[in-house]
Amino acid sequence: MDPKTINPLKLLSEGFKRDFVKVVFESEKFSELLMDLSSEFVEENIPVVDEENQLELALLLMESVKLDTY
Repeated sequence: MDPKTINPLKLLSEGFKRDFVKVVFESEKFSELLMDLSSEFVEENIPVVDEENQLELALLLMESVKLDTY
């Protein structure tokens, strides 16, 4: 990519990153993806037999995900 283009693109990215993070966190698709991935992770990696506990653990993992905008 042309070096003259990179700097303005970085400035635009910095200016819009908080708005983008807000859109991502408010997205139903993002929530569904996190739930699917956290459930799969628990199922494959953590030997919890009780389904209710599996779900609770998946939710806790899902809630631990953060997008840093700073």
